[in-house]
Amino acid sequence: KKSQATILVDLATSTGVELFHTPGSDGRGYATIPVGGHHETWRLGTRGFRLWLRRLFWEQSNKSPNSQALQDAMGVLEGKAIFDGQEHETAVRISGDDNCIFVDLANEAWQAVKITADGYEVIDNPPVKFVRPRGVLPLPIPESGGTLDELRPFINVADEQSFVLLVGWIVMAFRPSGPYPLLQLNGEQGSAKSTACRVARLLIDPNESALRSEPREARDLMIAATNGWVVALENLSSIPVWLSDALCSLSTGGSFATRQLYSNDEETLFTAMRPVVMNGINEVATRSDLMDRAVSLTLPAIPDENRLSEREFWNNFESAKGRLFGALLDAVSVAIRNLASVTLTEHPRMADFAEWAQAAEPTFGCPPGTFATAYAENRSSLNEVAVESSRIAAPLLKHLENLSEWTGTASELLDILTEITDDRTAKQRDWPKKPHLLSGQLRRIAPNLRKMGIDVQFDREGKRGRRIIKIRMGMQNSVQSVQSVQSSDSVRPPCVRTVHLASTQNPEKQGKNGEVDAVDAVDAKSRTHSKEEDTVWTA
Repeated sequence: KKSQATILVDLATSTGVELFHTPGSDGRGYATIPVGGHHETWRLGTRGFRLWLRRLFWEQSNKSPNSQALQDAMGVLEGKAIFDGQEHETAVRISGDDNCIFVDLANEAWQAVKITADGYEVIDNPPVKFVRPRGVLPLPIPESGGTLDELRPFINVADEQSFVLLVGWIVMAFRPSGPYPLLQLNGEQGSAKSTACRVARLLIDPNESALRSEPREARDLMIAATNGWVVALENLSSIPVWLSDALCSLSTGGSFATRQLYSNDEETLFTAMRPVVMNGINEVATRSDLMDRAVSLTLPAIPDENRLSEREFWNNFESAKGRLFGALLDAVSVAIRNLASVTLTEHPRMADFAEWAQAAEPTFGCPPGTFATAYAENRSSLNEVAVESSRIAAPLLKHLENLSEWTGTASELLDILTEITDDRTAKQRDWPKKPHLLSGQLRRIAPNLRKMGIDVQFDREGKRGRRIIKIRMGMQNSVQSVQSVQSSDSVRPPCVRTVHLASTQNPEKQGKNGEVDAVDAVDAKSRTHSKEEDTVWTA
């Protein structure tokens, strides 16, 4: 007589189930199972697969398997998946490459949208093994005939440039590979910041927990990223240093390691690169490295006479979201088509974003070159914010007021800046108390100072290799002219040269020009263990 565990394994392997595992040393077991006329992919051991297996057992024996039998069967099936099954990548919501993109609609039929340079189509049984973590909601069936202009009533932005940057970020979020810029929305209360974040996510990656509060630690952020495509954070008052570093890592690709559940020396690895959107009243992204990866928009106040009730607003959006989704897919198709024709002669930090959005610009409903100008000005304004946010910037600029250059040690510079600044500032927690801390802060804002015409170099001199700092003013001979670098004459787009940009009516396929932004690596520290699935709370 067969045990319940053996019967469960036999049932699972005799119903056309494909057992496989993901690549890498941390590869995990999955199963693609036939359900009705489609296929679903589940990770072995998750609630969905266990329920499916329980149902099979009930249909055959008219009783439920005991918990131990189910656990034993899971172990056997996972072993078969790891050692006997083939190796396949899995994906959440979006997969593919720059020639063909698949978007999981997350509906009951497990359909997906296939996007190429020729357009898009809804397909059954996509070739990608999409998984659906807890909280994933369906996207609408795309409708043709819509335009991105229809998005304007649902996004409260200040001007045309802000609208173009926001649309560019949304279109970039459909690209399967990053790096992805962080979108920061700020403004006074009542300026529809959360609504804008929610609308953007509903058109890319709907989720039961659409907007989340600040995570408690890097592990929580990485788990959220691996269980969804878009990470959306709301009502942030400030960003602690650890979260700023974690968001940098998530934007350009990073990993996090934590001790595996119920083990002493095995680790669970989380690796992700995701689009991130966040909002707050203030500009909460103030550290230079994070702002270098960001697009920051300030939303204007909404007069009372222009407000709509929640019911009316979301009813209007519900009516339009199918057309809006179709218009976004058209924009992605045009981006695929035009990508090889876009050349950036000057590459900003997030060059892939600039490249992709520029390729999709014909669908934005704006004059050519609008995005390039908007992105250059946005980056320039963020550069100024990064300098203003640094505790040492103001005394440093004051020290350099009448100098063309300065050379000395970090200790000498710290003494000078401490003497210049007031006692209250010098007692602040983030004021550098030691020379090496000053060097660290200066290195962080050095790229921003360089854009203002102040060159900072770290060098060694003499036989003993004494560490010195060299600061030289560039073309500007005074801090006053440096501080006015934001004038219109000093802001220029990243020299985008566009050749034969196609429109939505020209389906000629193009390739990618191969420009890739560098990816920063972040050391992952092992922390206490945690389950790898999100617990979703809604209210």
